[in-house]
Amino acid sequence: MIQAFFLSLGQIGDRPVLLVFAKSLAVTLLLFAAAGVGLWFALDAWTRAYAARLELGGGVIPVIATLVVIALSWWLLFRAVAVAVIGLFGDEVVAAVEARHYPAAHATARAVPFGRALAMGVGSAVRTIGINLLLLPIYLLLIVTGIGTPILFFAVNGWLLGRDLGDMVAARHMPARELSEWRRQTAARRFALGLTGTGLFVVPVLNLAAPVLGAAMATHVFHRGRR
Repeated sequence: MIQAFFLSLGQIGDRPVLLVFAKSLAVTLLLFAAAGVGLWFALDAWTRAYAARLELGGGVIPVIATLVVIALSWWLLFRAVAVAVIGLFGDEVVAAVEARHYPAAHATARAVPFGRALAMGVGSAVRTIGINLLLLPIYLLLIVTGIGTPILFFAVNGWLLGRDLGDMVAARHMPARELSEWRRQTAARRFALGLTGTGLFVVPVLNLAAPVLGAAMATHVFHRGRR
């Protein structure tokens, strides 16, 4: 995994990878901002509806809504949106890595159709947001342990991200009906990949490049695993 990371980092300056980084970052920030604004209005309306019951002054409501939006956005929205967007453009990163390091596999690869890439990206975002929201009560309960919340967070999101990044590469080399068996055989490698990617997402500044680095790392993990 360390070797895959440094190989990916060394290729981030390649023109095809830079183009994907620029496109995916622009779309991610745009969608992230739109989602954040929508979430703020939703929470603001909810807190105003229950302000009387909560016995809060009107000036406190926007502050609460803003703090909740910032927390949820950093914790969940950015990562979900970024992985969904890289699902659309990630095939270009995978192709660039294969062309440089795995030319034989690149020659036989099939480009992922836009419709399938879109479905995979949307599915990734829905799973990430849905599962993390379902686990939110458990995250909150584990706060008292000191380490329980981050351990569960990394375990769950490592599993989710490892699946999504792995599928992004596997879709170029095998039909959809074979993915389930491939996932079963590569569970440990994909989990390690997902944990590494989740770690990149929590590092400020580096998290902006995390989707592209994750796609490149997934390519190395996939092909080195097959060898």
